[in-house]
Amino acid sequence: MKRLAIYCGSATPADPVYIDCARQVGRTLAERGIGVVYGGGRLGLMGAVADSALAAGGEVIGIIPQALVNAEVAHRGLTELHVVETMHKRKQAFTDLSDGFINLPGGTGTMDELWEALSWAQIGYHAKPVGLLNVVGYYDHLVAFYHHMAEVGFLRPQHAGILIVDTTLEALLAKMDAHVPIETITKMRAKDL
Repeated sequence: MKRLAIYCGSATPADPVYIDCARQVGRTLAERGIGVVYGGGRLGLMGAVADSALAAGGEVIGIIPQALVNAEVAHRGLTELHVVETMHKRKQAFTDLSDGFINLPGGTGTMDELWEALSWAQIGYHAKPVGLLNVVGYYDHLVAFYHHMAEVGFLRPQHAGILIVDTTLEALLAKMDAHVPIETITKMRAKDL
């Protein structure tokens, strides 16, 4: 993996564990020679990932819609900053420029990015690992819901392993390195769906 898309919040929660995690992710990826592709913002966890990766000598590519540039939240000190027209183009650029995805804690936008990465993998639009860093149990309920979808039958058994989860970055990266693409919906027959 030469570049990873990092999805995370633009907020800074009161508990410093979240910002510390974002800093660790940025620094660790840079130290491993893995470039960061992210939302292009300077605030919250997004800014912490970017600043830490840059401080450690890493490559950081931001993808930001013009509307957020107009709101003055763009990070102007990145390796590259790509300004796009829409959120759809932003997410397509994340997929095009990265070799996988890691979700850190975040809100609605982060959830949107996670579910799109998962659904695109399931359909067959990409075959890249989708990781979830479950910092201090932030995603416990989401992981339980993901398993519930499989138990009920809305997530096929061959797709239940798309989401790669761990509580530490090192373990998550190791699992992502070992990722084996799944049988996608576009390669299946209707009778198997």
